[in-house]
Amino acid sequence: MGEPLVQQEPTPENMTMMQGFEWYVPADQKHWIRLEKHIPQLKQWGIDNIWVPPGCKASSKEGNGYDIYDLYDLGEFDQKGTTATKWGSKQDLVKLCNTAKENNVGIYWDAVLNHKMGGDHKEKCQVVEVDPDNRNKAISDQYEIAAWVGFDFPGRGDKYSKLKYHWYHFSGVDFNADNNKRAIYQIKGDQSMGWAKAGDVDGEKGNYDFLMGSDLDYAHPEVAGDVLAWGKWIANEIPIKGMRFDAVKHFSVEFLQKLIREMDETFGPGWFFVGEFWKDSLADMRNYLDNMGHKFSLFDAPLVYNFSEISRGNGADLRKVFDETLVQSDPISAVTLVMNHDTQPYQALEAPIEGWFKPLAYSLILLRDRGYPCVWYGDLYGIKGEHPFPPSCGGALPKIMLARKLYAYGKQADYFDYETCIGWVRYGTWDRPFGCAVVISNAGPGTKRMHVGEMHAGEVWTDVLGWSEQKEIVIGDDGFAEFRCGQTSVSIWVNKDAEGRDRFSQDFDSNIYEEA
Repeated sequence: MGEPLVQQEPTPENMTMMQGFEWYVPADQKHWIRLEKHIPQLKQWGIDNIWVPPGCKASSKEGNGYDIYDLYDLGEFDQKGTTATKWGSKQDLVKLCNTAKENNVGIYWDAVLNHKMGGDHKEKCQVVEVDPDNRNKAISDQYEIAAWVGFDFPGRGDKYSKLKYHWYHFSGVDFNADNNKRAIYQIKGDQSMGWAKAGDVDGEKGNYDFLMGSDLDYAHPEVAGDVLAWGKWIANEIPIKGMRFDAVKHFSVEFLQKLIREMDETFGPGWFFVGEFWKDSLADMRNYLDNMGHKFSLFDAPLVYNFSEISRGNGADLRKVFDETLVQSDPISAVTLVMNHDTQPYQALEAPIEGWFKPLAYSLILLRDRGYPCVWYGDLYGIKGEHPFPPSCGGALPKIMLARKLYAYGKQADYFDYETCIGWVRYGTWDRPFGCAVVISNAGPGTKRMHVGEMHAGEVWTDVLGWSEQKEIVIGDDGFAEFRCGQTSVSIWVNKDAEGRDRFSQDFDSNIYEEA
């Protein structure tokens, strides 16, 4: 008798997320409309999930949402001089989310839970000033200040949540309205718990509980209860598949664990949660993931800094690009990226990456077998504002995304054997058989003799980017070929007759700012 047939499982499709904004998107309240219009095209080019900007009401009409005022106002109530947020109205947001769902694109909400800004009235409270470099060290006696810590939400009233915030819901502030002095003030009093306990927030600067604005105190049961309720509320208001948590170094790990647990219990598993733990320290990142029970992801900040350093070095060693990165040590928990709204030009955490290196960096996160890559809106559509930039990668980033979706499958073989020129091969799988071969150089033209498999013998492969001077490569009988790339460039080689190759000749519409 013959061997029984073994049912082969389909190869899981490669997933790619996109950060759906940059810092200088125009404050015209049309961003939700623009994104909604482009969702079908983004899906066609390989985007499966979009991290949208923080769409809760900000403290000002043009605020990006990190200056958060009201969690329960998604552009629905007339507060802070506007009904819509910078990004648009709640109605436009709901339409965006519904269109995304229809196109099988998930929405990740940007949750800003560390602080509030733009209080409605001042309240008196007792404080001590603390050393900015050691928040555990008081540098004044206790005294009274007037702080903007009264939040009444007059435009919303009691709809969705009845809680009004007062001084005792916060652990610290950065402004004394009595004398207009800026400092870090720890709030004192019988109802105040002070900074989060050691280990519940990052230990940088002694205790990194305080970041900005009016710092929420998650040891207060009313605060914790209100924000836990908000998590369930927003998941019922709009169809989301996950959350990106802002500034997780600065607020309670214990609270965040509880929020994630309650979301899973209420809505079922399958949520995606990623935190912004922005620190060039792999050890601290791994410690945070241990505390979160590894049911969580972090953005790979060390990888971004490696990209920046290599791109600005003359002939730097490409073989070290993944040294001390999260994707190397804990790939299941790593969201890989090249740039975001904080590291983009003219922002506080700017991490300059030279333009020529962008396509190399994106190939390194999109075409390899580790990490969950995040493509940045500013690289796809360009940057607005006082210092505008065009789309990166010479407009070729969508092609790298599409190459991931179609061909970057199967076993990976690395050829990291030369400082300024590296390559790798993806062999494909039984149901995604085409595979690809990638060569990158940060110096002169590069060449790599690499094995793609005897099953490809005699095939003609071409560069999907069209950047290589050599237009065609024939795979030898032994499955090897000499794969090439240009000077400070990348080439992505695939069988010229591979399924989907015709899609690379289509145009990607990067003009998102047509009249919305």
